Amino acid sequence: MAPSIRLSPAARSLFDEPLAIAVQGLGPRQQVTLRTSLRDEKGQLFQASAHYQAGDDGELDLARCSALPGGSFSGLEPMGLLWALQPQKPFWRLVKRDVQSPFLLQLEVFEGHGERPGRLLAQAQHERAFLRDGVRRVPVREGRIRATLFLPPGNGPFPGIIDLYGTGGGLPEYRACLLANYGFAVLALAFYGYEDLPKDMKELHLEYFEEAVNYMLQHTQVKGPGIGLLGHSKGGDLCLSMASFLKGITATALINGSVANVGAVVRYKDITIPPLGANLKRIKVDKSGIADIIDALNNPLEGPDQQSFIPLEKAECCFLFIVGQDDHNWKSEFFAVEGSKRLQAHGKEKPEIICYPGAGHYIEPPFFPMCAASMHLLFGKPVMWGGEPKAHCEAQIDAWQKIQAFFRKHLTGKPSGTSNKL
Repeated sequence: MAPSIRLSPAARSLFDEPLAIAVQGLGPRQQVTLRTSLRDEKGQLFQASAHYQAGDDGELDLARCSALPGGSFSGLEPMGLLWALQPQKPFWRLVKRDVQSPFLLQLEVFEGHGERPGRLLAQAQHERAFLRDGVRRVPVREGRIRATLFLPPGNGPFPGIIDLYGTGGGLPEYRACLLANYGFAVLALAFYGYEDLPKDMKELHLEYFEEAVNYMLQHTQVKGPGIGLLGHSKGGDLCLSMASFLKGITATALINGSVANVGAVVRYKDITIPPLGANLKRIKVDKSGIADIIDALNNPLEGPDQQSFIPLEKAECCFLFIVGQDDHNWKSEFFAVEGSKRLQAHGKEKPEIICYPGAGHYIEPPFFPMCAASMHLLFGKPVMWGGEPKAHCEAQIDAWQKIQAFFRKHLTGKPSGTSNKL
């Protein structure tokens, strides 16, 4: 029997779902190298490989068989060939630009463990999709709002969430649509660098975000009385500003966010929050030219920088802070702890803080490969984001469940144990 790759699900799976990989028809204890390849929409190649030895029966099941040293990872890692994918071009991060098309994953099995791949024994293709069947993607161009709304299948109304990314600008949709697969109505909201929105991030007006909140609150498919906010990095402190000043927000989750306003002036009516100061002399650059910017920002507890601290004690919502303890973008854990102190000092409920040792800055949905370093738009050079690949992958899987449970609890009143997967 010729060797063949057996996948479950066979042809297509959601990107954040596990994929079972096995090889059958090998010789007893045969040594092989497995390789995965994926190209993003810009044509950039990501690859991972691992060395294995088949069992006495010629079977190789990644759920039961450990990878040997010498590849992208070793040990028992059933999903290692996905989370260990690395760009062939330095400082390139995997993002999904068009959520309506899947990523195509190529799997290959080669003979032996040599430096160069041996003879090709088997190959397979698999689609990693972002939209579950029946999820509707609705472009939103109402008033000033530039966004995309994802609605789950079935008759709503559904708990509503606004999803914000960081300093990259544009309109990333992949986290919003993956979240919509689990029964949430999610609005991916652009705030600069997209269509007719401002080209840069010098000044942000909360009235724009208020329009988006009101759009969601008035939508017939969104279950009230309040909505949730989910923000990563700069999107996190924007969510905090929204929760502090705008009405109708019930739950706010930050992924490696800041409790101080960063990078742009924020205005709302007659209120102005200046951006936190920074000292570029505190940036360290290693031999390979990668910058470590973790110490660049000033302390928001000291001097005039206190004006940048977002008054989150004004918020009428519950908070969840997701923290990568190896985040090198900024001091996420310090920010979460100071935010918690501030809330409690004003008699507010203590927020939930979940810390992940070994996780870096870009805590994405499950199975996105960790991005160790990439170009930073504000600094114009590659910066390190931190993280250790295996720990980072495990953090992404756990955080994804915790975020859904948090929103389900606070937006539907259902305890986190009850999953309403579609």
